[in-house]
Amino acid sequence: MSREALVTTEWVADHKNDSNVRLVEVDVDTTAYDSGHIEGAITWNWTTQLNDQVRRDVLSADQWADLLSKSGIGKDTLIVLYGDNNNWFAAFAYWQLKMFGHDNVKLMDGGRKKWELEGRPFVNAVPSYPATNYPSTGKLNENIRAHQVDVYAALGKQSTALVDVRSPQEFTGEVIAPPGMTETAQRGGHIPGAANIPWGKAVNEDGTFKSEEELKALYEGAGITPDKDVIAYCRIGERSSHTWFVLQELLGYKNVKNYDGSWTEWGSMVGVPIER
Repeated sequence: MSREALVTTEWVADHKNDSNVRLVEVDVDTTAYDSGHIEGAITWNWTTQLNDQVRRDVLSADQWADLLSKSGIGKDTLIVLYGDNNNWFAAFAYWQLKMFGHDNVKLMDGGRKKWELEGRPFVNAVPSYPATNYPSTGKLNENIRAHQVDVYAALGKQSTALVDVRSPQEFTGEVIAPPGMTETAQRGGHIPGAANIPWGKAVNEDGTFKSEEELKALYEGAGITPDKDVIAYCRIGERSSHTWFVLQELLGYKNVKNYDGSWTEWGSMVGVPIER
């Protein structure tokens, strides 16, 4: 198991002010950040900054270059991401950054939860960094992203494993979305053949990722094995980016894709198969 994609809270405490490090808190909005954040951290709002505001889509390469430039981040900057909800949205940003081509990025293991549990300080001061001129890569490398057509083509294939990381109630179709969530599909259920492994089973009580042995047993025991092409999905792609991170970055699976269209797209498509 490789932990190279992670840094500890202790590492962040020691290195958060390093000139080549940019600490970024990523949440669904800025409410948590505004209530207090790690010293030196800037914030990215998942709703307004990490999604195209016209199309339902991730940021384009040009939009990423603009965001990184405004964030004072250069091509050699180590981006350390953390956030609430056990790093759901931080993992989504990590996944997008990998598609954009900024490979010098890590997650803080445990996110806000672990930092807070350890009694480490939060501040309210919002830092300001000089803008850079980050060059656009022109287009995203989408080899770690699945579209609806890719999922449809994978149905029934023994070489592909689908993992649904939502709650059991969402998987069975009992509910379409967690309470209070506004993005919903027209139908409930799951993609045929998918294994239900809720994202939260991959983490400990303090928000950190479980051991290699525990993670291997969790996924391989459900048929999500490293010899297969794996597609992870949830409702809108953020929880499944967390599972994508576990499989690709921690367990070293070679071909894992995040289907960010997820159930909101699949459950609204006319004529696609659904299981309950």
